[in-house]
Amino acid sequence: MMERFSNPVLLKELKLRFRAFKSFSGLMFYLAVLCIFVAGFLLIYTQFSGTGFFKPSDSFTMFAVLSILQMGLVMFITPGLTAGAISTEREKQTLNILLTTTQSSTQIILGKLASSVAFLILMLVAGLPLYSLVFLFGGVSPSQFIIIFLFYFLTLIAIGSIGIMFSTITKKTIVSMIATYGAMIFLGGITAFFFFIGMSMEQMAVHSGNVQNVTPFSPITYFWVSINPGALLITTLYPEMGNALESVVGISLPIWIVYLIFYIFITVICLFIAIRKLRANMKTNR
Repeated sequence: MMERFSNPVLLKELKLRFRAFKSFSGLMFYLAVLCIFVAGFLLIYTQFSGTGFFKPSDSFTMFAVLSILQMGLVMFITPGLTAGAISTEREKQTLNILLTTTQSSTQIILGKLASSVAFLILMLVAGLPLYSLVFLFGGVSPSQFIIIFLFYFLTLIAIGSIGIMFSTITKKTIVSMIATYGAMIFLGGITAFFFFIGMSMEQMAVHSGNVQNVTPFSPITYFWVSINPGALLITTLYPEMGNALESVVGISLPIWIVYLIFYIFITVICLFIAIRKLRANMKTNR
């Protein structure tokens, strides 16, 4: 029974990834960045503030900035781990050998994705001791802590699926990485730009007195901000900002619901495309 549900691709990828020196050097770099930030934050707020005390409000500020920093690191590291999953096999001329095994396309794609996600989860777990410092000073509830990490988990799976898809449909790893990072720029930056453009157009319509042009922009504007990882993280840390945004745009649907539906949809579509195109590329190469 266990052999039926085992995934040899996943086991092989886990062994190779967790034994590689670059994996642990990347983990060391990740933790070093977090340690430098936390140490600098504590030094500034305790020695250079004139009080020498670290208040609960300061602890929450550190938690918020640390969460944003970790989200940025996750979005930066994830494409590098997943964008070359299939294209690297193709460049090493081992993809056709892998496809001739008894493993299905679904097992190969999910095995590659799961190994990358497992390493990213290890990075998040390794940073938990730094996060635990905020509970020493108060200001952060355990529910916020859990919600933030669930948000990380959903986001990295979606980003990993995008990277796997581009790695499958492109022949070169560099092209796959550029496309994946381009998708991250769109989700993190372009959506924020579209949101501000939409809000500006709505304000211009209000000031001009043309009320009919306000309503069509509201759902689109709210959609752009709802799929932005930074916007969801900020509204999760500061719920009052989310409530204010809903009142301004005129939509009562919480941002996290739209975010959840959109990223689950993106994950399913990207994995479906990767699974369908994996064998198709093999036939094309023949």
